[in-house]
Amino acid sequence: MAPIKTQWTRLIRFVAAETSRVHIGEPVDRNLDVGLASHQKQTIKAYEIIGSALDPAAQVTKNVLTVKTLLPPLSNEEIKYVRCLGLNYSDHAAEAGLAKPAFPILFVKPTSTLIGPDATITIPAVTQPPKEHLPDYEVEFTIVIGKPAKDVREEDALDYVLGYTGANDWGFSKGFDNTNPLGPCLVNASAIPDPQNVPLKAILNGDTVQDGTTADMIFSVRRTIAFLSQGTTLEPGSLILTGTPKGVGFVKKPPLYLKGGDKVSTWVGGGIGSLYNDVKEEKAPPKARL
Repeated sequence: MAPIKTQWTRLIRFVAAETSRVHIGEPVDRNLDVGLASHQKQTIKAYEIIGSALDPAAQVTKNVLTVKTLLPPLSNEEIKYVRCLGLNYSDHAAEAGLAKPAFPILFVKPTSTLIGPDATITIPAVTQPPKEHLPDYEVEFTIVIGKPAKDVREEDALDYVLGYTGANDWGFSKGFDNTNPLGPCLVNASAIPDPQNVPLKAILNGDTVQDGTTADMIFSVRRTIAFLSQGTTLEPGSLILTGTPKGVGFVKKPPLYLKGGDKVSTWVGGGIGSLYNDVKEEKAPPKARL
């Protein structure tokens, strides 16, 4: 099966200043970190794309739009399923004092967890105070499946990838609303021919806390897709968050955790770019009167 080819190399989703509507487009500046530019309130221009992000036939036009608000590259309606791998980096397993798993450790999360660039990460009241629950930051290289994949052979696995994006897989329970930034760019798979050679970082309040590379994955992108597709159809729009490198907060002494007022950013190479997100603690709901 042939790899998925698209007209676009880097796709963003945004509200346009000209229309106040949601569009998809290709950044005019091919080298711009759109997440950083959005955070710094710089002007971002994009060639409008007609069609769906999941349709390889979507057309890049010459119509230039201005980004008013940068959104996750896929809408929640386009995302079919969110699969996540735990303990998938050798250096992370080592820092946690855990043996490398023999098989991928899989968990899933609802799309209600997902937020975009510059959105606020919310620490729910149920997980407070943070020092007792250790909410975490976790930069992740993320696979976006582009065509139905079932019982895929490892050697063919990359043919099913539409592209790659970034994520910050907030720790503790993994399923709370508004806790998982996604984006900022969806980069077509052809632009990242070797997904095991992508750098990634996380920065908390100005300090670099994670600095790794996908080369340290225990289960490669190819192997992950092959494993997860056994007897199961990975539908177009499925996300696979592939784990995080060393530097996570819960293993530090003393532990480092997210709390209200923190500023966290993640960066993934290959043209994907940066996510900047503030952290707030949700106010506890008033107690019901008896």
